[in-house]
Amino acid sequence: MSKTGDHGEDRGRLYNPYQDLQVPIKKIYELPTAPEFLFQEEAAVQRRSWGENLTYYTGLGYATGAIAGGSKGVIDGLRAREEGDTIKLRINRILNSSGHSGRRLSNKLGSIGLIYAGLESGIVAYRDTDDIINSVLAGLGTGALFKSASGPRSAAVAGAIGGLMAGAAVFGKQATKRYIPI
Repeated sequence: MSKTGDHGEDRGRLYNPYQDLQVPIKKIYELPTAPEFLFQEEAAVQRRSWGENLTYYTGLGYATGAIAGGSKGVIDGLRAREEGDTIKLRINRILNSSGHSGRRLSNKLGSIGLIYAGLESGIVAYRDTDDIINSVLAGLGTGALFKSASGPRSAAVAGAIGGLMAGAAVFGKQATKRYIPI
């Protein structure tokens, strides 16, 4: 339903807001099919801002931790039942266990997401490029910072794991885009 101009550019799609009504009004509007930006530089940027990154990674980590930790807590609460427990006691044990596990894991993963988002945004701003190296460096730094209180060896191991996980995630995202177009 889109029209193209003389030079093949997409001019938009036609829209009649009164098409489903039985009225003689024939107002037709031409709606854009591509996102509109106030400045042309915004159209060239293909990544989220640092604030959006911060919100996205922190929220994603927190929600993932809450779901995974809560699920683990439910399983632990079901396993901890004792002979002679009432139904109220069983439900209370499950709720307490899931709340405790979910809270602990969601806070850890939310903190990891916060550190990762800050480091990645800082590295992108410093290097002025957007490539896989930024994600790997941010993963290295996140793991090292998160485990820095446990000593230098733990920080180094966690940094290596974080860098590998970030690299694998970026590689998986690129492979998914290549084989499964969205």
